[in-house]
Amino acid sequence: MNKGHGVTGDWHFMRGKLDFRCTNDYLFRALMQTHDDVRIGLVAAFIGCEPEEINSCEVKNPIVLGKTIDAKNIILDILVCVNGSRLINLEMQVVNEHNWPERSLLYLCRIFDRINRGSDYKDVKPAWQIGITDFSVFEGNTKFLRTYKMTDKSDGQIYSEKFVISIMDLKNIDHATETDKASKLDLWARLFSAETWEELQEVASQSPIIDKAVGYMFTLTKDEEIRMQMEAREEYYKNERTNQLLLKEAREDVDKYRLEAEHYKRLAEEQNNKLADKDAKLADKDAKLADKDAKLADQDAKLADKDAKLAEQNAKLADKDAKLADQNALLAKYERKYGKL
Repeated sequence: MNKGHGVTGDWHFMRGKLDFRCTNDYLFRALMQTHDDVRIGLVAAFIGCEPEEINSCEVKNPIVLGKTIDAKNIILDILVCVNGSRLINLEMQVVNEHNWPERSLLYLCRIFDRINRGSDYKDVKPAWQIGITDFSVFEGNTKFLRTYKMTDKSDGQIYSEKFVISIMDLKNIDHATETDKASKLDLWARLFSAETWEELQEVASQSPIIDKAVGYMFTLTKDEEIRMQMEAREEYYKNERTNQLLLKEAREDVDKYRLEAEHYKRLAEEQNNKLADKDAKLADKDAKLADKDAKLADQDAKLADKDAKLAEQNAKLADKDAKLADQNALLAKYERKYGKL
């Protein structure tokens, strides 16, 4: 291991689990704010240049380290101006709040909108938002480093080189490209994600500047005031993860109840459809029965009419029979009186 490159101390012989990983955003902020060489080393790795090519890397938003922070209003991203001509915002993001695309765009817009009154728009400094995430922003992502620029969706023509967002996914270090490795971005990622002293010592052995960074981290974690703020951030992460777990469980319960409600709704609709179908069939049967009843009533009416006509005819025949009987009686009377003709 490159013991000669780091701050003098016994961290090279430490063993076991780290008290604080560099994913602790307060430790990350403290490390980047207080040590120019480490800050320049990381920025150079992202830019893809040698640290010697960076003449200045000024922190534009320093904080008072060790001062008690308000978790609601805390600003732990670190904004640097590189060589006086480019603004880069570095942020370590530990908890996935499922809003990183929107947040990173907002951060980028804020740092881009820094043109002085009366200046030409062409004088606006390039802005680059770099998020180092301890989670995958996009589900199923397997890329270690993603960089986004505004481009034409038809042919990919870049609209502007001055508006850039990058995401380093610490969960995908093993997918670092040869380009990432050539700039040592994978080593920086292993520094940030290391969980044990052995891991830190291994990555430090591969880079003098990272060896220095580990030594500085060791020193920072010995500062009581800074350590207290790091502990507060760890407690914050714990609470946020608990809240997210509770929220996830609540959402799962809501989804479960929604699916159950939809299931019972479908069953009710199926039963209602079956009942409606039965009602329709019964109504059709009733209509057919009513039609038959109407036809029978019509037939009964016709039969009654025929019976009435038949009765009328019988009455006429009876009347004729009566008249014939009268004639026969009169004829018999004349025959008795006058004899047969």
